[in-house]
Amino acid sequence: MRILVTGGAGFIGSHLCERLLNDDNEVICLDSFFTGRRDNLVHLLDDRRFELLRHDVIEPILLEVDQIYNLACPASPVHYQYNPVKTVKTSVLGTLNMLGLAKRVRARILQASTSEVYGDPDVHPQAERYWGNVNPIGIRSCYDEGKRLAETLMMDYHRQNGVDTRIVRIFNTYGPRMLENDGRVVSNFIVQALKGEELTIYGDGTQTRSFCYVDDLVDALVRLMNLPEEANPRFDVHHPINVGNPTEFTMSQLAAEIAEVVGVQITTRFCPLPQDDPRQRQPDISRARELLDWSPKVALRDGLKRTVEYFAARVIP
Repeated sequence: MRILVTGGAGFIGSHLCERLLNDDNEVICLDSFFTGRRDNLVHLLDDRRFELLRHDVIEPILLEVDQIYNLACPASPVHYQYNPVKTVKTSVLGTLNMLGLAKRVRARILQASTSEVYGDPDVHPQAERYWGNVNPIGIRSCYDEGKRLAETLMMDYHRQNGVDTRIVRIFNTYGPRMLENDGRVVSNFIVQALKGEELTIYGDGTQTRSFCYVDDLVDALVRLMNLPEEANPRFDVHHPINVGNPTEFTMSQLAAEIAEVVGVQITTRFCPLPQDDPRQRQPDISRARELLDWSPKVALRDGLKRTVEYFAARVIP
């Protein structure tokens, strides 16, 4: 098939482009290079089935494709808070443009949503039926509410116009090609450990996250995109689906794991928890297990080893 990946030069997008090419598809990668990097794709540029376009999804584009993976949007607080208005535009106008394209060429479209639609949850673990606890005027709302509205647009285009839509709520993902300066906890800890610095823990270290290795995530995206509409009569494939690792770790446990993989004695310093930072985050993946026959395969220790190797080559002179 001929497949468009927006945000394809980013961390997750570049792994997805690689997977789609390995599955013998033609891939058009579209990226504005705000957080995406050409380096992430350099090994794909000589493939005749791969095309790279510098383009911002805020502006319309006309292409002939069979499938669209809409991943374009900065995903870490450091980057999406840098220009919050642009972040909202990317989630809303970008999704509108991609839905318009999907409607025009009758393509199936998958929206990369986020666990951030649950906000600081008062339900644990979080299942898709939970509507969330989001501060609509906080410093994170440009991302949280932008993604919530993107989900609204996807469902409305499906109901009103018959567009074949899929929505994935992505939980914390890590792996090679993460940005060193993205402010996410895994990359922060690894870079600090490699440099022999103190590991910065925000809050008291007891808040939790669930970490999914990028290859596992990409496998789930591809499975959902290629799932027939009538795959399981108990589930509507157009409704959101959680994808993440249900194994929960505290920030202190993660710091200890990374220190052991890097091979250093850790020292930590504690800083105030940022506004609206979730205290707990753990996906209920029952829907993914039954609908996609999917669950994560890569253990945290194994995924961290691969990620540390990547960062070591970039961080250590």
